[in-house]
Amino acid sequence: MLALLALGSSVVWGTSDFIAGLKAKTLPAAAVVGWSQAIALVALSVLVAITGGWDFTGWPEWALVAGLSGTTALVCFYAALATGTMGVVAPIASLGVVVPVVLGLASGDQPSVLAYAGMAVAVVGILMASGPELSGAVSARPLVLAAVAAVGFGITLFALDRGARYSLVETLWGMRTASVALFVLAALVLRRTGGVSTRDLPVLAVVGLADLTANALFATASSRGLVSVASVLGSLYPVMTVLLARAVLHERLRPVQVAGVGLSAVGVALIAA
Repeated sequence: MLALLALGSSVVWGTSDFIAGLKAKTLPAAAVVGWSQAIALVALSVLVAITGGWDFTGWPEWALVAGLSGTTALVCFYAALATGTMGVVAPIASLGVVVPVVLGLASGDQPSVLAYAGMAVAVVGILMASGPELSGAVSARPLVLAAVAAVGFGITLFALDRGARYSLVETLWGMRTASVALFVLAALVLRRTGGVSTRDLPVLAVVGLADLTANALFATASSRGLVSVASVLGSLYPVMTVLLARAVLHERLRPVQVAGVGLSAVGVALIAA
């Protein structure tokens, strides 16, 4: 059941990324992220106000780390995509899954032999599904940005898991609060809000609420199981994004991506076994 929740988070994350990617064709990427997260924060604030029962034990520091690392990762990732080759940048960023796996194992996770094998196969599948390009000149800047994004994404998953062990809803709220605060500060400094109009809000709401749902699914699965295993399953979102691009935009999949999708499925089967 927990494996299904983690896998579900990757499906929702992949769908959210696909929709956000389409919206980023008409709006600045930072505006898509900032506004969608702000809408999610409003929804979470209403939920927290209704449920009440604030307890600031354990989760605030993890929520702050998740919010700051997640925002930094997104900014670096989009900047890398804007200045580098997607086939190089995306696979590097996807390797962020290694961070929570290593941290999880170091903090006491003990997966089965099959789970170890499944995680290894799935990580290779994620890398291949991202469409790696192994040749061609690439400048150092997008590579560094992608590496920073990878570490940031990995830290975010681990921090979200640790905070959710104390309080899921409050960790998500704190994470969004930290993230939105950074975007508000940036908007005040730059004196811009990204050119978002009221007709953009419904799509941004879908992106923000989908990302929030994925966070909740992942945090529930990881905090009640093994964060190492949940992180691998939750990080399969590039596979979903690739499949949606094929189905909706009729993008042609490269052979390496097809192989990556297949390997990811094998990895999931081994983990489930």
